[in-house]
Formats: sequence, structure tokens, C-alpha cells
Amino acid sequence: MPVELKGLVKTVGAETHIYPTDLELIDGEFNVLLGATSAGKTTLIKMMAGLEHPTEGEIWLNGQNITNVSTQQRNVSLVHQFFVNYPHATVYENIASPLRIARLPESEIDRRVSETAELLRLTPMLKRRPGELSGGQQQRTAIARAIVKDSDLVLLDEPLANLDYKLREELRDELPRLLADRGAVVVYASSEPTDALMLGGATATMVEGRVTQFGPTSDVYRNPKNLPTAEAFSDPPINHAIVQKSGDSITLRPGVSWPAAGEIAAVADGEYALGLRPNFVSPQQSSDHSVRVHGNVLVTELSGSESVAHFQLDDLAWVSQSEGVHPFEVGEAQDFFLDVSRALYFDTEGNRITGGGA
Repeated sequence: MPVELKGLVKTVGAETHIYPTDLELIDGEFNVLLGATSAGKTTLIKMMAGLEHPTEGEIWLNGQNITNVSTQQRNVSLVHQFFVNYPHATVYENIASPLRIARLPESEIDRRVSETAELLRLTPMLKRRPGELSGGQQQRTAIARAIVKDSDLVLLDEPLANLDYKLREELRDELPRLLADRGAVVVYASSEPTDALMLGGATATMVEGRVTQFGPTSDVYRNPKNLPTAEAFSDPPINHAIVQKSGDSITLRPGVSWPAAGEIAAVADGEYALGLRPNFVSPQQSSDHSVRVHGNVLVTELSGSESVAHFQLDDLAWVSQSEGVHPFEVGEAQDFFLDVSRALYFDTEGNRITGGGA
């Protein structure tokens, strides 16, 4: 049951919020809309839900044009990042509400609510009201209400954004299981690359109202077609710089160069943009392709399992992300090693040329 967006455009006054967009979102796996705030994710979600109308283009669901079909007549469920529950109704009644609107028999309502509550581990809370629940339990209730009606299209607009880290991890692990085999197209909007990587499926990267790439998540991550896609799909931000290709050598800075190996060797001499994800910049030499650079540490972040260091490399602000705990000292000079076999190269317009992938 695919969802097709055909030439979808959204303008508000003189501003274009969504540029011409063609997408075919498929059932059976997550379709992730990945991009920063204001990239256009929520606007696309609202148009699919029927809450906003496109300026141009069409939305098709199950072979039917639903562009002008009202929200109430679309078999669509929507979960926001905020806990949208009926405060004076019990958890049971919150979950049952779309089924009551559909006028299902009481026995069918009870069966579906019970099954969905069991899936989301809400059975002990069915008689409580939302105000008596934790944040995670409230969001579980909202998700339960979304999936109980067996919608053709389930839209999740950053549903985990306001949860603490532990709850985010827990629900992110559970969502694919909860929505598997339901026969619905699932669209999940997020600004977190980790969400896309953990959910799998397919990812559409969005930048300023444009879909820059769409395909299997692992392929989009490893083989971005352009620099905006690589930037959207990197956290911490991808390191980039202008490099000079001359003969069989790539030069980042005077004294910092490496062989132009592989496909990049066949590219014409000139200036190119290099992209290198932070996990390929390490305080320790990690491969035979490592190139040493010297930078001043600006900021450090420790998560317990990894170390992140922001450092100044001449006029560039770069980031290193490495496993383990490293004794970085803010303000101190530090050697870092670039695994240039993983470098991505782009032309001056930001289009991918070649590179080692990620």
C-alpha cells in the first residue's frame, strides 16, 4: 500500500516551504524524513495527514488520490512530539477513542484496546488518567491510540523528541516491532541521524524544503549523492574543507597531503570539497591511511563510551569522535589522525564525485 507524493509543493505567501517533491513511500518498513528544524518534515507530515493542503501536486494512498480528502475521511494516524491525550479520560478511553468514532462494536473495541495495551505494556495503567502517568507512559498511550485503529498510514512527527535519553532508546527499539506486519505505511520524521540508522528502512534527507536523496537508509548514509545529504546525515556535523587535487596528490594544508588513490586519481586537477565524518578523525592512528594533523582543542564532550573533541585546524573548526575516554585538554594542542580512505569528495557545486564511503 504505497503512498505517492507527486510534484508536491507548498508555498505560504512569497515563501516556498516545500519545493517540488516526488516520493514513493512503501509499507512494511520505516520511511524516515531526516533533516534539521525547518527542513520541511512537519509540513510534509501535515499534508499527508490532511492538516495542510498542498499548493501544487497530489497525494496518493493505495492507488487513490486523497489530496482533497478531509482528515476525518483519511485512514491516517498521527503522533506528535508532544503528549496529546485527553486529560480527563482514562488510558483505556484514550486508546479506544478512534474506535468509538468509527462506531465499532464494544467487543471489538475491548479486544483491540487490550491487545494494543499489552503490546505497549500499558495494561496496568488502563484505569489511570494521563496526569498519573510518566512522560514515557503518556507517549506510549498516544502511540497506542495511533496504531489501534489499523490505519493505512501512520505518521510519527518526532515522537521521541521530548523524552529523556533512556526512554528514547527504549521506545526507538520497540517501535519497529510494534508497527511490524500491520500493513501500514509508516513515516517517521526526525532531526536525529541515529534515529534513522537504528530504525532502518528507507530515509529521505531534507534540506530547506527539498528532498536531497531517498533510498535504503544504509545506502543514503554510506553513499550520499551530495554535500547537503552528507551534512544532514551526520551527527556530530561532518567535517568539510576545500582540498587541492594536483597530479597524484590531495592537499588539505601545506604539509598535509595524501595520495590520490582509487577513483579520485582520475579526476581532473583542481579544487574540491572534502567531507570526513567525525568518527574517522581520531586522537590515535587507526589505519594505514591515517594522516596526521595538529589542532587546538576548543570543546570536549565525554559520554562514557566515547569522546568528542572540537578543535581548530588553522581556519577550520573540526570534530573528532572516538571510542573510549581520551584526556583532551581544552586550549591544548593535540594530534589527530584523519582516515582519508573514508573521505568523500564533492565538486564545487556540492555534487558527490567519489570517495571511501562511511
